[in-house]
Amino acid sequence: MKFLVIPILGLFSVLASGQSNHQHGRVAKFPPIPGYLSLSCDFHIHTVFSDGSVWPDIRVQEALKDSLDAVSMTEHLEYQPHKDDIPNPDRNKSFDIASKIAKPYELLVVKGAEITRGMPPGHNNAIFIKDANKLLQDDALTVFKEAKNQGAFTFWNHPNWTAQRKDGVARITDFHKQLIKDNLLHGIEVVNDVTYSDEAFQMALDYNLTIMGTSDIHGLVDWQFKISEGGHRPFTIVFAKEKTEESIREALFAKRTLAYFNHTLIGREEWMALAEALGPDQPLYGMRSGHQVMPYTEANIQTLATTYRRELQALCPTGPYFIGGNCQGGLIALAMAQQLWRLHEPVALLTLLEWAFGPQP
Repeated sequence: MKFLVIPILGLFSVLASGQSNHQHGRVAKFPPIPGYLSLSCDFHIHTVFSDGSVWPDIRVQEALKDSLDAVSMTEHLEYQPHKDDIPNPDRNKSFDIASKIAKPYELLVVKGAEITRGMPPGHNNAIFIKDANKLLQDDALTVFKEAKNQGAFTFWNHPNWTAQRKDGVARITDFHKQLIKDNLLHGIEVVNDVTYSDEAFQMALDYNLTIMGTSDIHGLVDWQFKISEGGHRPFTIVFAKEKTEESIREALFAKRTLAYFNHTLIGREEWMALAEALGPDQPLYGMRSGHQVMPYTEANIQTLATTYRRELQALCPTGPYFIGGNCQGGLIALAMAQQLWRLHEPVALLTLLEWAFGPQP
């Protein structure tokens, strides 16, 4: 029996041949998986109609350059710092402008708004709403109930935000637990802007929340995420049956998502498409690369490679072995393969994805 091991870049992430053929750079497209389209969506975006720096048409143009499938202008409901220069009595205005500009293209613009409160409940996005103006309520709980009445999918924004969590550590509150219990809160950002939160990811697992990744862009996407240097905006990959608002909404409630951050996939079902493509007779094992946890010294690489190689051989004492790694994970995959070769164990395939480290001995 053949075994495939992929040392992965970052926490709970995999980028494997057949799973992802994207390239570093501007375009943010992923191939479909069995039964679903892989839609690139950014559901946390700001313009001058709250505290952003640009008009909604720029947000549409940026999304088109990134080949996104869906976006949402989620302006702050309660925070309007530009109101003296740009009066905004209608909280739907940003959506109205963006949706009109996006109409000739294949870009979906979902109506949304950001509920902007102190902690708890903090900041939360409600998307797929009907009228943002009706969310202007004094009582926070009443806002969430109104969002639910409008059929909204609501998720907790940047729970690790240092303005509301000085230590930068996301923690659940009793208010959030009640929102979840009452089906008023459905997702959580594990990725926001340039940050990833382990604690938010764990909360998503513990409380069965949809995993979200967003740009929360206020300035220019190109500058904030260093597009010219090979960066990309963070976003959510939604596995939807069709490219429609209804299908995306269904997928979000069904928790069929991954967050894409720093060329890393984060989520529950990162193995789904690859495992199905390999078939039931092809076991697949994933291991962490140590990204953002350890420096990539030769000693650390060899230590991880030895640990993972021994675990692999305990599962399958004899090969042939199929080993692969993405980006930094490729360093560990290569070291594992070299150790197996020295032990005269057959390595039928070594796959190095997005390899940028030059020739190795």
